[in-house]
Amino acid sequence: MRRLTFPLVLILAAGLSACGKEEPKSVFDKAAEPKVAVDKAFGDKVRAYLLENPEVLIEVSNALQLKQMAEAEGATEQAFKANKVKIQRDRRDFVINPNGKVTVVQFYDYNCGYCKVVAPEVLEMARQNPNVRFVFKDFTLGNFGPTSEYAAAAARALGDKGLFADSHAEMMSRKPLTDEMVDDLLRRNGIDPASVRALEASKPQQQYLADVRALAKDLGIDGTPAFFVEGDFISGARPEELKAAIAKALSGK
Repeated sequence: MRRLTFPLVLILAAGLSACGKEEPKSVFDKAAEPKVAVDKAFGDKVRAYLLENPEVLIEVSNALQLKQMAEAEGATEQAFKANKVKIQRDRRDFVINPNGKVTVVQFYDYNCGYCKVVAPEVLEMARQNPNVRFVFKDFTLGNFGPTSEYAAAAARALGDKGLFADSHAEMMSRKPLTDEMVDDLLRRNGIDPASVRALEASKPQQQYLADVRALAKDLGIDGTPAFFVEGDFISGARPEELKAAIAKALSGK
C-alpha cells in the first residue's frame, strides 16, 4: 500500500472539499467563474488519482475515524470532571477494594460479549491491586435482552450477601447468560429467584438502572465495556491500556 505523504494529504483535502459542497459565491466576485473551471480540472485529476489508488481512501477514512475517536474520548474525559461524584461514589454501585486510593469504574452489561471477554482480567486486576477501588455500574443497554436486567437484580441480591465478585465472575462466564442460569446461581446461594424478580421490578432498582443510563448518556457513552481510571477514559475491551492507566494513576503522574 502506498503511503500518503503530507503534501498529498493537503492536496486531497482541498480536492475533496471542492468536489463536495461548493463554496457560496458572491455576485461581486468577478473571479468566481474562472475559479470554478480551475477547481473542476483539479477535481478531475484528484478523481483520477483516487480511482487509480483507492487504498488512499482507506487511509483517509482510518485517519478520520481515529481522529473522531480521540475527540470523543477527550470530550468524555471533560464530562468526567462535572460528574466525578456520580461516577465514582454512588453508594448503589458494586465495589471491590472499597478502601483503595485510586478508582477504576466500569460500565458493563451481563450479556455484552466484550464485557465477558475482559471480565476475568478486570477481576484479576482487582485482586492484584488491593489499593485500587474497582466500581461496577450495571449499564443495561436494552439490546442484549431482558436477562440483563434480571442479572443486574441478581447481582444486587448476591452482593448484599457479600458474594458480588464470585457471582459477577460466574455470570460473565456464561455465553450467553440465561434466566435459567441466573435462577440456578441464586438457588445455590440460598436466594429465592421469585424474590429477585420482585427486586428487579422494584422502584429503587429500576431507578438505579435509569440513573446509570442517564449518566452514560451525559458522558457520551453508548456501549460497553467502558472504563474510567480516575479521569482517563477507555472505551472497549482493551486490558493492556487499562493496566497502563492504572499504573499511571498509582504513580501519581
